[in-house]
Amino acid sequence: MEDIKTFTLSRHSRLFSVPENGKEYLFVGSGDHPYHEEPYRAESYAIAYIKEGGVRLNVSLSAWDVDAPSIITLAPSDIRYFSKRSDLLKMDVIFFKDTFLLERYADLFFLFKYDFFGSNDLHVLPLTDAYFVKINKIFELIRLTQEAGNYHKAELVRNYIFALVYEIDAYYRQHHPESSFKRKGHLLFSKFRQLLRSNYMRERKLDFYANLLNLTPKSLSAAIKKQTGKSAGKWIDDAIILEAKVLLQNETLTVSQITGMLNFSDQSVFGKFFRANTGMSPVEYRRKFN
Repeated sequence: MEDIKTFTLSRHSRLFSVPENGKEYLFVGSGDHPYHEEPYRAESYAIAYIKEGGVRLNVSLSAWDVDAPSIITLAPSDIRYFSKRSDLLKMDVIFFKDTFLLERYADLFFLFKYDFFGSNDLHVLPLTDAYFVKINKIFELIRLTQEAGNYHKAELVRNYIFALVYEIDAYYRQHHPESSFKRKGHLLFSKFRQLLRSNYMRERKLDFYANLLNLTPKSLSAAIKKQTGKSAGKWIDDAIILEAKVLLQNETLTVSQITGMLNFSDQSVFGKFFRANTGMSPVEYRRKFN
């Protein structure tokens, strides 16, 4: 069977015929949107705001007829495709990587707290009048920020995404208080996540986590990738990289000190690891904030 395609932000940029905003997020404003009717995964999260018209959304084995005004929330691991329901479709979409949203936020698992990025029952949120007004204004602010220039653009967009996440969560807490708002993922992933949260600054070897879970490294990695779209090793690397980014923003710490805090044998090994995962050295990353 042919592998299901994974869309990069660049691929989304070409699909929607909009210029790239960078490698970490992409905003698509209202316009004549194509309907991609082949299933695919994405490398990014997505929050879509259906302003007018409607679409048929298929995620995994479930389907929804989505009419405006509504919000659609999708995680990278979600297999999705869209079918045409209306000749008129106006939709704003913000695509973003977790690494972009959490660059200055130490909790790698922030997005996993919200069922609407993981539960098949909560991908679509019809908007009531009060929430329609607020969501509409946030997307309008994102659009205006994209058009206004470069000063603090990424930081503003990042905070608007946080605002969207909190507004959507507030809606569900108000209208669906019976929801647990706790990630209901596979038990194995929950256990792996707990171990990773407690140990990632000391242990980055897959064998360590596999042994604690009584699995081989290969079987653990395959199971985690099936559940989340990322291998166990990638989760470990991402946890370390996010921590490294947070530490590098603290100018009172030297790179040598950070190397020790993250349990690397020396600064050269840490530098190679950081470059392999980010495309830049720790020093180059730190310069971004000067």
